[in-house]
Amino acid sequence: MKIIRSLEDPLLPLKNTVVTIGNFDGVHLGHREIFRRLIAAARHRGGAATVLSFVPHPLEVLAPHRAPRLINTYAEKERLIEASHIDYLVCLPFTSELARMAAHSFVEEVLTGRLGLAHLIVGYDYRFGKGREGDIPFLVEKGLEMGFGVEILKPISHNGQVYSSTFIRKLIAEGKVDEVVPYLGRHFKLDGTVRHGFRRGRVLGFPTANLIPDAKIIPRPGVYAVKVRCRGRVWDGVLNVGYNPTFSQNELSVEVHILDFSEIIYDEKIVLFFVQRLRDEARFHSRGELHRAIERDVGQARELLKNTRIIEYREYLHGDGETAGKGNRG
Repeated sequence: MKIIRSLEDPLLPLKNTVVTIGNFDGVHLGHREIFRRLIAAARHRGGAATVLSFVPHPLEVLAPHRAPRLINTYAEKERLIEASHIDYLVCLPFTSELARMAAHSFVEEVLTGRLGLAHLIVGYDYRFGKGREGDIPFLVEKGLEMGFGVEILKPISHNGQVYSSTFIRKLIAEGKVDEVVPYLGRHFKLDGTVRHGFRRGRVLGFPTANLIPDAKIIPRPGVYAVKVRCRGRVWDGVLNVGYNPTFSQNELSVEVHILDFSEIIYDEKIVLFFVQRLRDEARFHSRGELHRAIERDVGQARELLKNTRIIEYREYLHGDGETAGKGNRG
């Protein structure tokens, strides 16, 4: 896949492209279905399958207070789109100037003028351009005028729920990480760098790796059963997301106790795969009470994780995530 990050890129202008447009946060199974249709249409026409997206997310420019915490980092999104066998990913900088561009100018200057649009695939509710004036009837009319086809996709759903980045973010924010898999197509994960913490876990007999996570959505505070990739191996773990109310901590922390693990990993990158939420974060009246609660968490996590198979992007990219998500503990 070739990535184009500017309308002045030397690869432009393109010719005979089949284009879909969107943010594609999460690159979930609904997006995967769009990409399959995009590729099929491009191969049928002898053209190039092209995904047009924007960096940053448009709401970060238009309404920063409403901008979502993303499911993927932009680098993760690029890897997932690339492995979906897309020919071109066009990641245009989303600026206030672009936001003010009239719909007809966007079609004429960007889609046809620079991207060589021959066929456009968009969702039924897609709108674009200044004041969101570019709706589906407008696109159909422009297609007839300028000679490109327009294909409108109906909602793609699973068990009656439309695949949606907003819906997946809602599940993650509520801590329902086990319910994410059938929609995301893989376990939600956080990457992060291990930093020095307060060493409370070591004093309690459960040493933890304290993470500086990548800048994306973090599940609701609580205790989670997780799988941990560290130094090329996968371990079971118990993760606490929250404010450590027993110790009156104000800063959000992400710290994981890796089971049967004793190596020093400060400043190293690890990956957390969220499997299931075990309980809310709670305030305990003594260290002994907290110790007993962690013991219960560890026992519950061991039992839950012993038969859990993590679904991550390698399986997802090869098309196995759709079925694997239904049997992730088999």
